[in-house]
Amino acid sequence: MHASKTPEVPLPGQESVWDYPRPPRVEPSNERVRIVLGGELVLDTTDSLRVLETSHPPVYYFRRQDFRPGSLIPADGSSFCEFKGPASYLTVVGGGIAAERAAWFYPEPMAGYEELADRVAVYPGKMDDCEVDGERVRPQAGGFYGGWITHRVAGPFKGGPGTMGW
Repeated sequence: MHASKTPEVPLPGQESVWDYPRPPRVEPSNERVRIVLGGELVLDTTDSLRVLETSHPPVYYFRRQDFRPGSLIPADGSSFCEFKGPASYLTVVGGGIAAERAAWFYPEPMAGYEELADRVAVYPGKMDDCEVDGERVRPQAGGFYGGWITHRVAGPFKGGPGTMGW
């Protein structure tokens, strides 16, 4: 089964993920982002970076110090991004819940992505709730990608069945 990668026509005020570049672009965002786990607010910030890559919804990166103290714990494992470099993982803790490997960061990002140093991204599907400017986020399909889907972006999005070759 192959999913269609025919871009949706963006509605007014929307961005098409098919207009995002490859290699990805990093841009600042002042949208208010809130993350809740175990009924506890673990992040509430207006300082994030969005990483925009062709066919993917934006991934938000937050300053480590903006997370509730004690909510980020080192976790086992690593992965590698051809653009950003080696990633390390974190367990997110909130309200007595520990979401294993629910966040990641680049300890030493590759050239062009240095501004991601000391920034943390979170898989929205592993949290109780993630919001961007009051809108509940839908997680990107699949277990590997961490994109945040809101009304602001038009797809289709990589990550679901039949999209691996996109």
